Amino acid sequence: MGKQTIDALVQGGKASAGPPLGPALGPLGVNIGEVIKKINEKTAPFVNMDVPIKVIVDDSTKEFEIKVGSPPITSMIKKELNVKKLRIVDEEKNVTNPGSISLDAVIKIAKAKEDALSGDLKAKVKQVLGTCISGGVLVDGKNPREIQKEIDDGKYDDKLK
Repeated sequence: MGKQTIDALVQGGKASAGPPLGPALGPLGVNIGEVIKKINEKTAPFVNMDVPIKVIVDDSTKEFEIKVGSPPITSMIKKELNVKKLRIVDEEKNVTNPGSISLDAVIKIAKAKEDALSGDLKAKVKQVLGTCISGGVLVDGKNPREIQKEIDDGKYDDKLK
């Protein structure tokens, strides 16, 4: 028959046989326990982050392969801030922002997501700053838009080479 691929987003090191994996793997006839164990081994470095994975199963041999993607930028920002959620808006429309991260942390995230972002390092950092804007995250205590303008003005050229 060939190979079948299951795409899922799991908590690093905490995948389980429940949804979304168990119901998708069950009909393929693989040992779900082994698959989950392998996923948890491979995603252990990304504890407390959502990680995209692919489980590729050979229909005839029931052998499987696990491919781990890079966590989303939002997950990496949450880990830097040590929070579960970014911007929170309650019923009364009150907004709670999660805090501030350093520009160095933004640069580190941009470098880690190198394959997923386009352009040079400046452009990648500005894309991560865009995610900070969406999530209400400050950078070095400033609005990320200010940092983007400072990048355009060349203030951080030495850091962004």
